[in-house]
Amino acid sequence: MSSTAGNSAVIAAGQRRYQHRDPLFWLAVASSAVIVAFILVPLVEMMTQPTLAALKETLVDRDVIRSIRLSMVTAGAAAVISLAFGTPLAYLLARHSFPGKKILESVIDLPIMIPHPVVGIALLSIAGRNHPIGRLIQAAGIEIMGTVTGLIAVLTFVGLPFYINTVKTGFAEISPRLEHVSRSLGASAGATFFRVTLPLAWRHMVVGGIMCMARAVSEFGAVVIVAYHPMVAPVMIYERFTAYGLKYSQPVAVWLILVCLVLFLLLRVFSLDRKAAA
Repeated sequence: MSSTAGNSAVIAAGQRRYQHRDPLFWLAVASSAVIVAFILVPLVEMMTQPTLAALKETLVDRDVIRSIRLSMVTAGAAAVISLAFGTPLAYLLARHSFPGKKILESVIDLPIMIPHPVVGIALLSIAGRNHPIGRLIQAAGIEIMGTVTGLIAVLTFVGLPFYINTVKTGFAEISPRLEHVSRSLGASAGATFFRVTLPLAWRHMVVGGIMCMARAVSEFGAVVIVAYHPMVAPVMIYERFTAYGLKYSQPVAVWLILVCLVLFLLLRVFSLDRKAAA
């Protein structure tokens, strides 16, 4: 044991000496420093510029509270819809191979790739009176333009890929043998899914829901096309910046960043718990 430990120490020391002489190692360190600074410096600067008085004043502003609450509620609704409709699809993609699977996966990822104002225009294109789907929607009394329903539709569109891809990975990590054992004991496919598969994948579902919600909270481009009013937090930040400048937009942005920070802390907590359980 001591010989093995000694060899490991020698190898580790050799690797450290090699890294210290390796130009690529120092290039990676320098690149890391530049990237971290590029991300943190503007955020830290923005979060430290507003005074505590300005932050407190913003926090008691009813319009600000209303916009942040609306962002959270609509983003949460998008996550719930993604869970309800995206979970079966994620399971299908994780467990089955079929013709056109790659095409289907590409379609699911499209909202990540296309410009988000295009998302808003596309949704409005099918919601108008000149489109059969639009006529059906309006006949059912559903309005998309300038409504909370429109906001939820947009946020679900942009957040759904994050949920599906995360949960698909979770299902793929579960051994199919566990499901086969359940089926061999007489359980139906549905009972196996709800009693075996979902309990094993629930952390991925939570992480996927948080990622979907975090993505939805930050959406702006598609939202301003479909529903400038009622005003969510990113739109309020944009309006205050264009009307009053940095001084009045920064405090709202700080509170929205803190909300996103809470979401990502939850994301890390569940991700760490999942790794510990594995």
